[in-house]
Amino acid sequence: MSLETNSADLPIEERILAGLDAEQRMVATTLQGPLCVLAGAGTGKTRAITHRIAYGVHTGVYSPNRLLAVTFTARAAAEMRTRLRDLGVGTVQARTFHAAALRQLQYFWPQAVGGALPALLDHKANLIAEAARRLRLSTDRATIRDLAAEIEWAKVSMLTPETYLERSAGRGSPGGLETTAVARLFQAYEDVKVDRNLIDFEDVLLITVGILQEDQRVAAAVREQYRHFVVDEYQDVSPLQQRLLDLWLGGRDDLCVVGDASQTIYSFTGATPRHLLDFPSRYPKAQLVKLVRDYRSTPQVVSLANELLSARRKGGAAADALWSPPLELKAQRANGPEPEFVECSDDEAEAAAVAARIRVLLDAGTPAAEIAVLFRTNGQSEAYEQALASAGIGYQLRGGERFFARKEVRDAMLQLRAASRAAADDDVPGLVRDVLGSLGYSNEAPASSGAVRERWESLAALVALADELAQTRSAAGGQFTLADFAAELQERASAQHAPTVQGVTLASLHSAKGLEWDAVFLVGLSEGLMPISFADTPQAVDEERRLLYVGITRAREFLGLSWSTARTPGGRANRKPSRFLDGLRPNSVARSQEAVLPRKRRASAAPAVCRSCGSMLATGAERKVGRCSNCPPGYEEATFEALRNWRLLEAKKADVPAFVVFTDATLMAIAEAGPSVRAELAALPGVGPAKLERYGAAVLAVLAGNGAGDMAEVGDEAVADASDTADSANVSG
Repeated sequence: MSLETNSADLPIEERILAGLDAEQRMVATTLQGPLCVLAGAGTGKTRAITHRIAYGVHTGVYSPNRLLAVTFTARAAAEMRTRLRDLGVGTVQARTFHAAALRQLQYFWPQAVGGALPALLDHKANLIAEAARRLRLSTDRATIRDLAAEIEWAKVSMLTPETYLERSAGRGSPGGLETTAVARLFQAYEDVKVDRNLIDFEDVLLITVGILQEDQRVAAAVREQYRHFVVDEYQDVSPLQQRLLDLWLGGRDDLCVVGDASQTIYSFTGATPRHLLDFPSRYPKAQLVKLVRDYRSTPQVVSLANELLSARRKGGAAADALWSPPLELKAQRANGPEPEFVECSDDEAEAAAVAARIRVLLDAGTPAAEIAVLFRTNGQSEAYEQALASAGIGYQLRGGERFFARKEVRDAMLQLRAASRAAADDDVPGLVRDVLGSLGYSNEAPASSGAVRERWESLAALVALADELAQTRSAAGGQFTLADFAAELQERASAQHAPTVQGVTLASLHSAKGLEWDAVFLVGLSEGLMPISFADTPQAVDEERRLLYVGITRAREFLGLSWSTARTPGGRANRKPSRFLDGLRPNSVARSQEAVLPRKRRASAAPAVCRSCGSMLATGAERKVGRCSNCPPGYEEATFEALRNWRLLEAKKADVPAFVVFTDATLMAIAEAGPSVRAELAALPGVGPAKLERYGAAVLAVLAGNGAGDMAEVGDEAVADASDTADSANVSG
């Protein structure tokens, strides 16, 4: 099926094309003019475009130094470079948008701007915190994270702090702030960057775009350098990236784009499938090729994926405009097991059931590295970490410690680099085993677990990679030396393109994009998690459907789908399976139109500005009481203390933490408002119907001064403890 496995007697061009199916061959041989490739999951899109590049170079149509292949992650770019090397065209540039733009910016900055290029900011958090302090806004880690994401969205959407306000309608309250406050903080963040002579990753694209627009000499030089472009994952292009691509092209049309609108799952970062969907109208002469033969998954998995997308119903003009008719995948593999649907009583039971099923797969011979547990939010991982650990099953948390940051891997790379200077190169895999043997590697895995086993697995992954690369390069007729292997590791470390490590993978659905396993467990598939509760528009619900589709199509053979009816053991069983499973799971039927529509959320009645000083309120707690933390409270301290004393007694009687009764923020709001009747109390944030029914009369009695004497006998120390407990909770609820 690949160049490496075909007869060496054939011309190189024929060896490149051999093993491609009809549609892949069409992609590989269409070398000029605009080309749009709609490639479904598992259909071999990377194979098709890398063979296209190789075929173009070997036939003389492309100069390898004048073609730029662009993708969206450093890992994907590194994988593409590896494949291109295997095809004999290793000098072709394959980079992310940011990496390509940064190289150009570093080269052209002195002549276009002058002086030294500002330093590149790794993380926004510290500067956003500084900007917030300048504006006297209260922030925490979660708020800063949300604000960083919002600023990134604004910048890739090519918005300034001024134009952000015009386009921010419907984006809610990022970090708990009103959009006017976000715009002010956005400007303050930009000011801090200027003061510190720093640029962020979005600035790399923005400044490159600015230079190409303003300096025709620079634009001409870039266009002379690059004549042909290939863009992978085109459904994830942002407006800013599309603008940069247009400037690179300069009106030319030697462009090949590859994507699948059904795998658009990063809209929150500014990505939009609009560019992919509109490609035929932008380039009327473009050739269109559809890759629908799925070589990854069994017919059972492919059928479920197709059914999930086809079950989508109309969601209104805006949502329907971004929903492209999905590609109907056609499975090419032999039959496999039917997907398993499992309902569990609670999250703990679900994690235990998944761990038990994984044990069965391991005992049947499925390698741990070929099993993944995928969830909607990172917070769901803890239950599965505990369940797998209790079952004695090793795991790796994707997004945890990076492979190349591990000490044993760093030591191995140093040893291999040193050995490559003097070693004979007749048996690279054997040399790698000898070198790593001094670091603890052996042909047999250690019987112990823990750190010893993890260290061995890291080294074993390097050995397996050496075996794989030696086989690939020798089959292609090229030489493979220990120095080549050391260089490959260095490049992979730069791109964080880690080799396979034994251990069950725990990952979010978003981070699983582009990966695949023999067995995949999709967990937590209940309403509120899938779709996520804050998916409050038809477009957002559609994206959640696509996210589940991506999860399903990660599985080659086994697919497990599970959910729980309660969060904790013994809790109320009020959870429902995800609406996306209706009609797919046994004994269920598809819902009608409401399946695509979000569930309405209650609008917050909290004020946006401090009623004392008029400044923007930054946190949920501030909005609940209606004033900022810098202004003095508008209540009598004795009233607030009486309410806290009453709360402590109630918490002790019910044997619950104090914040379960009312949070401090809610008590402050009650003390400041001083309601005298139930209707006034009910109007306050944090006082819902259930709490009004249970505590309303008692709260009004405390405010009226009735029964306060008994409560005053509660010790100050106990009250302080209860307050600490309340403050440790999320006081915005």
